[in-house]
Amino acid sequence: QRYFSTIYVNKNLLSTAVHKDAYQVILDGVKGGAKEKRLAAQFIPKFFKHFPELADSAINAQLDLCEDEDVSIRRQAIKELPQFATGDNLPRVADILTQLLQSDDSAEFNLVNNALLSIFKMDAKGTLGGLFSQILQGEDIVRERAIKFLSTKLKTLPEEVMTKEVEEFILTESKKVLEDVTGEEFVLFMKILSGLKSLQTVSGRQQLVELVAEQADLEQTFNPSDTDCVDRLLQCTRQAVPLFSKNVHSTKFVTYFCEHVLPNLSSLTTLVEGLDIQLEVLKLLAEMSSFCGDMEKLESNLKKLFDKLLEYMPLPPEEAENGENAGNEEPKLQFSYVECLLYSFHQLGRKLPDFLTAKLNAEKLKDFKIRLQYFARGLQVYIRQLRLALQGKTGEALKTEENKIKVVALKITNNINVLIKDLFHIPPSYKSTVTLSWKPVQKADASQKRASEDTTSSSPPKKPSAGPKRDARQIYNPPSGKYSSNLGSFSYGKLGNWMSRPGNGNSPSLCACRHLPLASSLL
Repeated sequence: QRYFSTIYVNKNLLSTAVHKDAYQVILDGVKGGAKEKRLAAQFIPKFFKHFPELADSAINAQLDLCEDEDVSIRRQAIKELPQFATGDNLPRVADILTQLLQSDDSAEFNLVNNALLSIFKMDAKGTLGGLFSQILQGEDIVRERAIKFLSTKLKTLPEEVMTKEVEEFILTESKKVLEDVTGEEFVLFMKILSGLKSLQTVSGRQQLVELVAEQADLEQTFNPSDTDCVDRLLQCTRQAVPLFSKNVHSTKFVTYFCEHVLPNLSSLTTLVEGLDIQLEVLKLLAEMSSFCGDMEKLESNLKKLFDKLLEYMPLPPEEAENGENAGNEEPKLQFSYVECLLYSFHQLGRKLPDFLTAKLNAEKLKDFKIRLQYFARGLQVYIRQLRLALQGKTGEALKTEENKIKVVALKITNNINVLIKDLFHIPPSYKSTVTLSWKPVQKADASQKRASEDTTSSSPPKKPSAGPKRDARQIYNPPSGKYSSNLGSFSYGKLGNWMSRPGNGNSPSLCACRHLPLASSLL
């Protein structure tokens, strides 16, 4: 009680004059009981600015209170920490607050967040210095929470705080951290960096692409059986895809996929449960192919892509003299794979339009057209059946799991149909544009900023027709999400079943498993 009274007496002395000894008594209050500590937590920061020679002692005393067993004392001490953030002391205070992010007490954790935000507005670079110091050298839990703090809070700060100089500092420090990060940390840092205003320009996005390419280590030999190697490549590519545009090219990534990944597609391994790794790779390649620039080995890489496409476009089964199947196993038409490969081939083929006519010999071209014809005829039957199944359905009826899959299936088959039409022109054409089945339809104003594709209609016609109608309207754009593993009652009898493979959570992989009767016309 006497010591408690002494602190109040010395507090009054400090209020009227500058007394170093009185301030020391208050500092010593951290060694007292709960009441003395609470008073010390208030008075130490209040008079801190008057005693620069006792700055270290004062900060250490307040830090002791931040680690007190009494949660109310800790909270009071943390709340007052920003008052110490002056001059050269600010980075140290930021460092202390960053360490305190490891608190599991929600109220205490929120106080730390608020304190960090308040000193951010005093000196952003100084605060970032403390945060990055702990990210680079601190405990794992502190590092994790500091990164999450940056990924969630930076975007809330006003422009006068997030100046160009501050953003450059963030980029510089982030590059140091990215030299050794986990996959999750890499994703968070890409979120941080892509949110910086200075990196949302063409040159800024190009910097980010180069950063991702470096992280992906595209110079290394690709090992399809090394799950870390595969997962790192996919994780990096996913981060790069949103950055590509007509001005920021994907050439380096597309080249790597064609030269190293496609030839090893069937050997890819991953630890991600339920992921169709082959389809994931093909989807990424398709998305990137739209923004590929000039490629050094274009003909060679187009040949690799063409060869892989042939693997998923079977020849018609041989028939016996009586017209029945000669006994060979019926080909599987894997529409999701073909959509990706055909789209990628169509995009890169624009850069070498005489590939099919001048670069392939007559026999290979004939073989390819037979495969296209067989696939297209089977495709027509499925498109008609899908349109009939969806005919008259609107609104809520289209939101059932079964109909969501049918809508996606119609988008996939429509896309393939449009692309095959182009390749059957003489000479082959590469003019048609489609929107990949798992991508949202681009709005007109957005397409002016970035290269985008038109879409084929997924709306069922009032009367079934032999081919799909190509228009930009779409009555239902299914949300992304995990679809059911099969179509249940959605069966076509002799035409086989639509089956889904585990994908990346956006759409099912579709394959037809029985021989399809030939349509009366190709398209």
